[in-house]
Amino acid sequence: MHLALFGASGRTGLLLTERALAEGHTVTALLRHPETYPYAARVRVVRGDAFTPAAIAETLVGADAVLSGLGARSLGKEDVLERAVPLIITAMQQAKVRRIVVLGSGGALDSGLDKQPAVARWLVEHVVYETLLKWPVASQRAQYAALAGSGLDWTMVMPPMLTNGPARGRYRVDGEALPRSGASISRADVADFMMAQLQPGARQWIGKGVYVSN
Repeated sequence: MHLALFGASGRTGLLLTERALAEGHTVTALLRHPETYPYAARVRVVRGDAFTPAAIAETLVGADAVLSGLGARSLGKEDVLERAVPLIITAMQQAKVRRIVVLGSGGALDSGLDKQPAVARWLVEHVVYETLLKWPVASQRAQYAALAGSGLDWTMVMPPMLTNGPARGRYRVDGEALPRSGASISRADVADFMMAQLQPGARQWIGKGVYVSN
């Protein structure tokens, strides 16, 4: 399979690249700074950013599916997903590429905390999401809305806090809300789950958001 990868140089994007190559896929990565990307010699590189339609279209040439690790790199108002995801969707529609799996967030939907203990839910909703993570959560909600209206075969993988630990190879998956007391998961496990959604026959989460956590 040939994969188009956005957000390839981020911490999750690097793990996705590693796993895609290990599984024998070919990859085109859209990169602002290819010289700092450790896999540049092993993938097809398009120099540019996800705000430029021509660069996005070039990244999609020959692609069977799309992976995105795009997201905010700070807690401020960055608008990365609000700007980039609609452009990627439009380019995919034009190129007739249907499958996309994206990194999302457990805060992308109001129902994401429905299975948490009442006190924890209140604290996250009214303290964390309304202050510390206000802008990242808004971006993730915009990403979900754009994908839901796209008509593509999309999956948004929605974890809680991401850690940089090794893959455990086991985690909980829920299509309704974050699993109870599911506070974190490693990027490595999330990358593994995202890659698994590209396997033949993996259709359970097409057109849906899906929560994963330890």
